[in-house]
Amino acid sequence: MASDLDLMRLALRLARRGYGATSPNPMVGAVLVKSAQIIGRGWHHRAGEPHAEIEALYNARQRGFNPKGSTLYVTLEPCSTQGRTPPCTEAIIRAGIKRVVVGATDPNPSHRGKAFQILKHAGITVTPGVLAEECVRLNTAFNYWIVHQTPFVTVKAAMTLDGKIATASGESKWITGPRARAYAMKLRQGADAILVGINTVLADNPSLTFRTSGGKVQRPSVGGHNRKRLRRIVLDSMARTPLNSKVAADEDAALTTIVVTEAAPKHRVAALSKRVKVLVAPATRVGRAVLSAPRTGMNRRRRPEDNSPHIDLRWLLKHLGRDNVTSLLVEGGGEVNASFLMQGLAHRVAFFYAPRILGGRDSLKAVAGRGARTLAETIDLADLEWRKLGPDRLLTARVAALK
Repeated sequence: MASDLDLMRLALRLARRGYGATSPNPMVGAVLVKSAQIIGRGWHHRAGEPHAEIEALYNARQRGFNPKGSTLYVTLEPCSTQGRTPPCTEAIIRAGIKRVVVGATDPNPSHRGKAFQILKHAGITVTPGVLAEECVRLNTAFNYWIVHQTPFVTVKAAMTLDGKIATASGESKWITGPRARAYAMKLRQGADAILVGINTVLADNPSLTFRTSGGKVQRPSVGGHNRKRLRRIVLDSMARTPLNSKVAADEDAALTTIVVTEAAPKHRVAALSKRVKVLVAPATRVGRAVLSAPRTGMNRRRRPEDNSPHIDLRWLLKHLGRDNVTSLLVEGGGEVNASFLMQGLAHRVAFFYAPRILGGRDSLKAVAGRGARTLAETIDLADLEWRKLGPDRLLTARVAALK
């Protein structure tokens, strides 16, 4: 007979099937067991559709099983309030389930633990905290967003062993190999939005889409469960994004947001507004000290004008959080990466390393800016994990607080 741990592991595997599709809801999996037999399985497919518990109940009934008297294993505390769908606690009680085994408790302070009380009041045995750490880790971005109402930020970069992302002339394709690039697409799949700076758009004209392993852009089919389309955000304080750039002219232009400041020329803003969403953000001078860099060679050409204002990133993150962006993937150049890291706005890094040495004073760094003036100002990383991807290596780590 399978143990509670085994069945929760199965529920976790089911939950992961919703990767990249459920936001702004969490990934959740559920398993129904009766008389030592699995009678139903389910997971949350996408926001607005039935939750995992309801899917498992439906699956059981579709297979001819009566869920009355069964045990429900679910990776996250069932919802207890009316949202896009009715409360799962009501469906659990109506189904006559006798025991509910839960992985993680609801991170929302307003709902935390309420389902347990409701189910216990209905005479249902509740066993919380089974594989809690794994279940919490499954929804790291959602958990952060639901509490702080700002997105969980990951800074991603592909670089040589000496930390360079491009040559002095701007050549960067491809530093890493196919397996590393495929994994980078997986990171995009799990994000709600991808962010770059205007220099990346001017230098590379990227599409910033999610592509399948075959290189095709993946888009949702009507009524299907395909992955959502990726929102694209460009930091462009002076509205310099070309109208013929991919982010402004392709068929996904409606998913692009160009973030400008009041200093941006009105005619440029007006022209961009006909193609994409334009967001006017407050400016800050905080970024000037953080983002200043030597003006030599290619760096001079790729940097914004000296008098360009810097976008208030804290304001932007609050705006994105209100707009249901739970997970933000920063794929900017060295200046944008530095702005998020040095201002303490990044929560995780995903650094891909190729076994190459580029060297050169003018080659472009993965993290540029002014940098730390003393060792006391450096950024610590914690919970480091290394992954081998062909000849390349991926480092993922949590960004600890700035010293």
